[in-house]
Amino acid sequence: QVQLVESGGGLVQPGGSLRLSCVISGSIFHIDLMGWFRQGPGKERELVARISSGGSTNYADSVKGRVTISRDTAKNTVYLQMNSLKVEDTAVYYCNAHSFVSGGMDYWGKGTLVTVSS
Repeated sequence: QVQLVESGGGLVQPGGSLRLSCVISGSIFHIDLMGWFRQGPGKERELVARISSGGSTNYADSVKGRVTISRDTAKNTVYLQMNSLKVEDTAVYYCNAHSFVSGGMDYWGKGTLVTVSS
């Protein structure tokens, strides 16, 4: 089993910054991708950013240039640094761990709320 615990959400003004953290624990040796997804009000869950076990990253077009995903393998933690936040970034942000084994397995955290408002 894999457990994911997010932190760092909150209320921020437009143009502000936040850093989300996700601590992963359990049987993590088979995890190939770590990522952040979000689900805004009335919207479907969408990918924000991902980082592979090799360090490759990809981002949603809507956040490119404003968001950086990184990891600290010693701390088993993945970060999402978000800058120049916009009202439309308001969402619950979920940490995700993906494994390619067994046809693909996904693990999710419970989410952390980010509210961008003046």
